[in-house]
Amino acid sequence: MPTIKDIAREAGVSVTTVSNVIHGKHSHVAQDTVERITKIIEQYNYTPNLSARALVNRSSRIIGVINHLIADSDAGSFLQDPFHGAFIGGIERTLRDRDYFMMVRTVENEQELFSLFRNWNLDGVILTGLFEDSFFGRLITSDKPIVLLDSYVKNRKVFNVGLEDYRGGYLATEYLIGKGHRNIVFASPHVELQGVLEERYRGYRDALKAAGLPFEKGNVYEHPITIDEGRDLGRILAERKDVTAVFASADLLAAGIIGGLNERGVRVPEDVSVIGFDDVYISRITTPQLTTIHQDAREKGVVAANMMVDYLEGRTVVSRNVIMPVSLVERGSVREI
Repeated sequence: MPTIKDIAREAGVSVTTVSNVIHGKHSHVAQDTVERITKIIEQYNYTPNLSARALVNRSSRIIGVINHLIADSDAGSFLQDPFHGAFIGGIERTLRDRDYFMMVRTVENEQELFSLFRNWNLDGVILTGLFEDSFFGRLITSDKPIVLLDSYVKNRKVFNVGLEDYRGGYLATEYLIGKGHRNIVFASPHVELQGVLEERYRGYRDALKAAGLPFEKGNVYEHPITIDEGRDLGRILAERKDVTAVFASADLLAAGIIGGLNERGVRVPEDVSVIGFDDVYISRITTPQLTTIHQDAREKGVVAANMMVDYLEGRTVVSRNVIMPVSLVERGSVREI
């Protein structure tokens, strides 16, 4: 296998010139020189030695995408959640386009986190759904650049890419109220303080209040966010003859609820209306198709990855806190009463 020095010698140029051509930095290199070097690289099927480059530059060009909010379960990896799959797809494509690599890992505690840091020379980390707890406290003691997704942590050391979560919760509930619904269930995984679900929950409560409707604690159901758990909840809600609508804080949960309701002979939307949140692909394959709050999960990943790489490469990062918009998508799972 030839080295970069071999290619430089054969092309009659410096190692620096070859390196610049390899990495696309050839604005000051003559076009015939670029073509000569490129031809030699292709002839020998040369691939840069990333390990050696990492030792020289102290940069691995590897970005860790770390999941701490949702641990692996018997149902499988958190990557099976279509929302996580969408934004990680955006991160991967962006990092690939910018000549970086991605490592995806679930870590459950601080010990696992620092074991990861000790064993891998990550240039930076992107994390989902963090809270201001001991895990975060240990995280910011590292020297790694940090981008948080879907987090309400306020710290000058980190970058944030978030969402109009409160507005999304308000919009979903207001829409159901506008369709004539008065007894509306809020279904969600456990609502943590200062998290995205609390914001969606606040939006739900404030929309009820603005419409002059009472908040009923018995209309709040906390349930794990899987299809099977959603089906279980749908079967439970089928016994509630007083409920006409359900706002689920994630499409995956909403899809399960629709399935559970149908199993018990409760029709959607004829008997109970259901609205979701995220607008991932599953919202278009339920029967009926799911009315939901849209967010661009893939673009969220793109923004996070570009933010990280821009910072690492010394480019201007316009804002350390980016809030992405939401909108309502009407399909067939809500009816007017």
